[in-house]
Amino acid sequence: MPRFAANVSLLFSEVPLPERFARARAAGFQAVECWWPFETPEPSAAQVGAFVRALDDAEVRLTGINLFAGDMPGGERGIVSHPGRADELAANLAVVRTIVEATGCACVNALYGQRLPGVPGEAQDEVATRNLRRAVDALGATVLVEPLTRGENGDYPVRTLDDALAVVDRVGDGAAVLFDAYHLHNNGADVVVDIGRVAGAVGHVQVADSPGRGEPGTGTIDFGAFFRALDATGYTGWVGCEYRPTTETEQTLAWLPTP
Repeated sequence: MPRFAANVSLLFSEVPLPERFARARAAGFQAVECWWPFETPEPSAAQVGAFVRALDDAEVRLTGINLFAGDMPGGERGIVSHPGRADELAANLAVVRTIVEATGCACVNALYGQRLPGVPGEAQDEVATRNLRRAVDALGATVLVEPLTRGENGDYPVRTLDDALAVVDRVGDGAAVLFDAYHLHNNGADVVVDIGRVAGAVGHVQVADSPGRGEPGTGTIDFGAFFRALDATGYTGWVGCEYRPTTETEQTLAWLPTP
């Protein structure tokens, strides 16, 4: 049975982010993951230090973190394919490298970025390939490419497993697919079958049910079958619990399989 990490950008949101690590540990999680936890691509050394100390104090591992993805509340979904944002990315990679070195975090999610009006898609793809390769070389961690739900994330071009596999193939060693059961199911994938089909290219797995993005068991995905299929692939990584709790987080954890 896979190991589960709490995505504290969504779970335990009843309390401020620095307190969520301890809540996750008290609920039985040994590891956490999160979206980019700062407002800017280059937070201060004091902010980064406080983030790492909160992890250490709670005695949880950081297994995944996102690169700075632009103005997420305003609708942006990544900057790696956007010409003209190289300075932001460079500053962010330096900070993320510090976090990776301090925590041993093995996976970094690099949201691809939406298509830009007036910019050819091929040009953006060339920028993304260079920037993702740059991230792999800079971070010493697996850089993840994530398909996102069609219709919920603007003109985001990476929507299917084949889209993500094409990006990973262009980038080369050190890049991998983030297999998010929620997003892929929404875009028409059979996640039970497809996890076996692409297992060799998967660097990380995340789960939430669909529709609604609640905890497993609140939607239509057959997670029992999915976890059996995942086990059959020999996957040894973490599974991120990246769902929106339908009630207080601790009350939504009964779905977690027992070893």
